[in-house]
Amino acid sequence: MPHVMDWTQLLSTTRFKVRGGRVLPAKNNGSLPGHDGLRSDFHVDHDRVVFSSAFRRLGRKTQVHPLAVHDHTHNRLTHSVEVGCVGRSLGNRVGAMLQAGGQLPPHNTPFDIGNVVQVACLAHDIGNPPFGHTGEEAIRDWFRQPRHAHWLASLPPAQRLDIQTYEGNAHTLRMVSTLEMYRHAGGMRLTAAAIGSLIKYPWAVEHGGKRGKFNLYQAELAYFRTVAQELGLPEYQPRRWARHPLSYLMEAADDICYAILDLEDAVEMGWLDAIEFERLLSPLVDTERVWHEPDVRQRCAMLRGMAVGHCVVDIADVFMRHHDRLLAGDLPAHDLLELASEPVGATVAAAKDFASRRIYRHRNKQVMEIAAYPCLAALLDVLVPAAHQLCTKGDISTRQRAELSLLDYPLNPEQGLYAAYMAILDFVGGLTDNAAARLARDISGLGLG
Repeated sequence: MPHVMDWTQLLSTTRFKVRGGRVLPAKNNGSLPGHDGLRSDFHVDHDRVVFSSAFRRLGRKTQVHPLAVHDHTHNRLTHSVEVGCVGRSLGNRVGAMLQAGGQLPPHNTPFDIGNVVQVACLAHDIGNPPFGHTGEEAIRDWFRQPRHAHWLASLPPAQRLDIQTYEGNAHTLRMVSTLEMYRHAGGMRLTAAAIGSLIKYPWAVEHGGKRGKFNLYQAELAYFRTVAQELGLPEYQPRRWARHPLSYLMEAADDICYAILDLEDAVEMGWLDAIEFERLLSPLVDTERVWHEPDVRQRCAMLRGMAVGHCVVDIADVFMRHHDRLLAGDLPAHDLLELASEPVGATVAAAKDFASRRIYRHRNKQVMEIAAYPCLAALLDVLVPAAHQLCTKGDISTRQRAELSLLDYPLNPEQGLYAAYMAILDFVGGLTDNAAARLARDISGLGLG
């Protein structure tokens, strides 16, 4: 009989630390002392994400428009905050319906569901490198070039594939479980529920398929395995688990926001006429309700708000209609939007199609994306050979020592080449768009004089 997940486990507030390679429950699980019940465990998660340096850096990372200078376009930070708001609304609505149906554990409230989803939404992009998805491709491209194969030749196949497949989703888990707060000792130590809801692709790189999407580097496998056991997520294949049901709400909130808000940005930048924006959203909203508003920006904001609200109601209903199959781990679609009502599904699809044709292919955007490749290559050209020399030979030149001093933390050659390369990916991936561009220019020597 197939394993069926249950909400008591799925909403676990257990946190985990890492000691000596072992993943263990952290102290102060449950209500934290000294807070007088004013912060729930999931509020603590929220605060840890928001006050992290990785979250703060999103303010200077690409959403759609690299190095955008327009004050009103979205960056990764504003996008994440807005996705968090939509995710919280989705979660609260689903939580209320779970409670009404007697499916919510008695010690949980509907707002717990909303808070968990909000935390996952806030954190979902903190592993994205500079220049967004183009940055991911640029890093992969460098490590997959035949002339660079010798730098990876000594690594086991699974580790080599990790390094060749920089994945923002996997680096997001790495940020929250390894790098931020308790560095290499459990990271932010978020609740198991928040970690599970954050993981969109709970499998290792070999299960990534044609799209190459995955959430689990070799370095974080032991951590996630422990979290998955705590949550009761079944392991379908070695290193491939079922998704946490709430991760579908996080994904839907993200899709809704970038489909609709990318269009709003395009109006702001003059790439899309406000009339076209209204036409695209007309299946979801009554555009006559905003015709009295003379300000174009405000009119678009009103339409966007109504459209997002319509999507929230629809997607929450989809979740509940497929509740049992979500807990059984066999949702009959890739995501919740595929199962949405015709107006919602068609509108989001039309918005994505329009963005693909008119926004993502805009000359200004493409020029900046082309520039991302030599920019990130300049950094890897310097750091990777120096790290390889340190880990394989032990002796490095004065120049290589200076090059490795660029990293936030010194490399430990005793930890091996995989750990050194992951540290380089941590550093390069953690840079903002502007910092990456500036550093590449400076180390080239062009910034002198």
